[in-house]
Amino acid sequence: MIREWIKSLDGLLRGEATKMASLQHGFIEMPSGGMVILIVLLGAFYGVCMASFAMFNRPAADAMLQMMASAAKIPLLFLLTLLVTFPSLYVFNALIGSRLTLRAVWQLLVATLSVMLAVLASLGPVVAFFSVSTTGYDFMLMFNVVICAAAGFLGLKFLLFTLHRLTMVLEKQSLENEPAGALEKIDGRAFSGNVKAIFRIWVIVFALVGAQMSWVLRPFIGAPNVPFTLLRERNSNFFEAVLDATGRLLSGESK
Repeated sequence: MIREWIKSLDGLLRGEATKMASLQHGFIEMPSGGMVILIVLLGAFYGVCMASFAMFNRPAADAMLQMMASAAKIPLLFLLTLLVTFPSLYVFNALIGSRLTLRAVWQLLVATLSVMLAVLASLGPVVAFFSVSTTGYDFMLMFNVVICAAAGFLGLKFLLFTLHRLTMVLEKQSLENEPAGALEKIDGRAFSGNVKAIFRIWVIVFALVGAQMSWVLRPFIGAPNVPFTLLRERNSNFFEAVLDATGRLLSGESK
């Protein structure tokens, strides 16, 4: 069974599952439940790699707790972001007259998260290497932000490209007298500029929600000389923290 899930993930990464010929049914053919399990496993692996910084900078008991917590929180971060942003993507999709069904939108998002987590997991050993070879907490914080941003960029690019292909397939299959969407031309063709703009706005929403969700679920790495805590108090926000860490790195005052 897990071999089938890995094969499906490989098909996503290679583009075999998102070819025009593979999207004729109007959705990505894949075992959604199995892909969610893979998302959890890949996220847990990256979480352990991310928290391996604590192995050499925290007491052994705290380091073990941090690794276990991060292994649970990384998958939770992505799944919660998916649940928070899923309704908005479906509504945007309906407004522009796209014929994607609720199932198709859900599978598209699950496939997108699968790609993101696959990229993250593939970079996990690199993160672990830097984690055990440096004592700079701010450096590791920013390094992980860059890694997650890169994975998010690739995943969301996958989403936009696949969404475009799905829309093309469904438009070819649609009937001329099919009712238009609220933001669609009467002749059945959507304003391509509006379509792109709307989904780019949603991509920004997804990125903002994911960034702030990571702040809510922090810590993931575990600052040196700070006792283990599952969740920190709500203060500031993700973007202020990144600016502060960047400032400390540039000024040589990093932790």
